[in-house]
Amino acid sequence: MSVWGKIIGGVAGFAIGGPLGAMMGAFAGHQYDKSKVRQHGPQALGAADRQVAFTIAVIVLSAKMAKADGQVTRDEIDAFKEVFSIPPDEMGNVSQVWNQARDDPAGPGPYAEQVARMFAHQPAVLEELLGGLFHIAKADGVVHPAELEYLSGIASIFGFSPPQFERIRAIHLGSAEGTGAADPHEVLRVSRDASDEEIKKAYRKLSREYHPDTLTSQGLPQEFIDLANEKMAAINGAYATIRKGRGMK
Repeated sequence: MSVWGKIIGGVAGFAIGGPLGAMMGAFAGHQYDKSKVRQHGPQALGAADRQVAFTIAVIVLSAKMAKADGQVTRDEIDAFKEVFSIPPDEMGNVSQVWNQARDDPAGPGPYAEQVARMFAHQPAVLEELLGGLFHIAKADGVVHPAELEYLSGIASIFGFSPPQFERIRAIHLGSAEGTGAADPHEVLRVSRDASDEEIKKAYRKLSREYHPDTLTSQGLPQEFIDLANEKMAAINGAYATIRKGRGMK
């Protein structure tokens, strides 16, 4: 069963618990009794449950992201459907979950806090989730200040510092000065005066952390592999730019 099928059927909701499990249970038509939900620590959940939790968090936070500027555009909805590889036969049900999350009166905080606890030791997975939200935000061609504020708030809940958020923002939106692509040194998290060996070491470290296989083992569902591929492309591109500029071998 695909991760989408698990969400539609609500098969993991009671294991996950919390607001994410409640959202799944509500959609699947289950009577959600918090007193009977099994309580698990973040590391106690199995890989399948963690993948479902990631996915439902993407749905909820994307839906709320899309209306952060006061309106939900068709471009934003299409971007959500495209980047997350939803099978055609699951599209209708996933759209219903998305609409339910969008109309949910609760703010994004409780959902973001739960997934942050769940992946507290996998910051790369949380960064991929945040990257998905950036993709939604820029889908209509304009990133509204309210959307940036929303993204900054989610990043803070995920444990990213303001400088870390600026690095992530630059990767997805370009430089804050509007001068184009992100600084490759910023992407690799190295200073401009770093040695060639330090740059190589940083590149190897990020390549391991953000490799799709690594992220999948940590809870990124296979259906979201395009997100990981995008990040690896940014890392590889930054390294190639620095190598060429320095004449590195």
